[in-house]
Amino acid sequence: MGTPQAKGGDGRGTARPVRVLLFDHTAELGGGEIALAELVQRFDRARVDPVVLLGSRGPLESLLDGHVPVHLMLLDESVVHARKDSLGLVSAGNLGAIRSSLRYVRRLARFLEEQRIEVLHTNSLKASILGGLAGRLSGVQVVWHIRDRIAADYLPAKVVRLMRGLAKVIPHFVIGNSLATLATLHLPKTPTAAIASGVDLSKFFSPGDGDQPGHDPGATSAGPVIGLVGRICPWKGQHIFIEAAALVHARYPEARFQIIGAALFKEHDYETELRQLAQAKGLDRVLAFTGFQSEVAPWIRGLDVLVHASTVAEPFGQVVVQGMACGKPVVATNGGGVRETMVDGETGLLVPMNDAPAMAEAICALLADPAAARAMGVRGRDRVAEHFTIEQSARKVTEVYEQVAGRAENL
Repeated sequence: MGTPQAKGGDGRGTARPVRVLLFDHTAELGGGEIALAELVQRFDRARVDPVVLLGSRGPLESLLDGHVPVHLMLLDESVVHARKDSLGLVSAGNLGAIRSSLRYVRRLARFLEEQRIEVLHTNSLKASILGGLAGRLSGVQVVWHIRDRIAADYLPAKVVRLMRGLAKVIPHFVIGNSLATLATLHLPKTPTAAIASGVDLSKFFSPGDGDQPGHDPGATSAGPVIGLVGRICPWKGQHIFIEAAALVHARYPEARFQIIGAALFKEHDYETELRQLAQAKGLDRVLAFTGFQSEVAPWIRGLDVLVHASTVAEPFGQVVVQGMACGKPVVATNGGGVRETMVDGETGLLVPMNDAPAMAEAICALLADPAAARAMGVRGRDRVAEHFTIEQSARKVTEVYEQVAGRAENL
């Protein structure tokens, strides 16, 4: 594959910024990759000199191009596309991928030395393993950024054991996207910090929007619109949302519902089941499947209520924060990082997981009192501005870099 080639960057930098390599195994646009693109654009270049390394080609390259130097060091396809049940590294009999990965670690270690990297920031679980080993091999400070709950209800037990074990010996510092995520790693000694994946408020709210919902261009109903945003997969709970929508529709027949997102990987059968469920519940004329949307902000602004229906605890709940940033009241399942972002009864309503009647009751409570719902949205937006902006995230991550690089005494 040869030496990775740079694809651009502005080359800016001032006296002694920390030189940081941010490494992700993929260039596909998952939540972590979008968060990475947002983060690198907000660094103060007088303090951080960022470089990005990607293990595959994809749309993330375009998002980063022109903002930061981007290098490619292509991983074996079997590693890049392996699901989290194996990470592409720990599957039984997958010796070829293991050998390829070890060769990759050696190449990455040389690259770290050639680029004079001081801090390696890994942005995915696979990157944490491969990059962590390379960082230790080359003497670079390793910062793991963990965006997944390392727990058996979220990942297979063998992956949980692997990540918890490596977390105790590889990273010099661990960033979690929430306290809930960090708690699943069981780290009594390794320094840690919970840093939210902040949002760009300017993308989700404009003062010209006001506090009224701005329905999407395709909407024809004057009734309230309730939507769920996210990848279509069973643990995101679209089936619970449909069950709740049927109950809400019985009381508010003018209400309309949206499932905003698309199925990936092997989950298209689940989407088919959802469409059949919606038809069976008599919702085929009032519930829309919008498909994948590259920009979700206009769709969220078109909602009266944003619903989060995950059936297992979310590590963070980025969509919940995005909904709050748009000034929308949120109905969300009560678990994981969501409990750190939302304030129940103030910025929205928390409901038990897998409980469609409770979800429906919460939605109906908001529809019954639009003034209170709008007030929740305003408080949610204020909470995001105070705690969850991308600028705050970039500042906190910079402080971690400076600490591990020996530029600061503490966070």
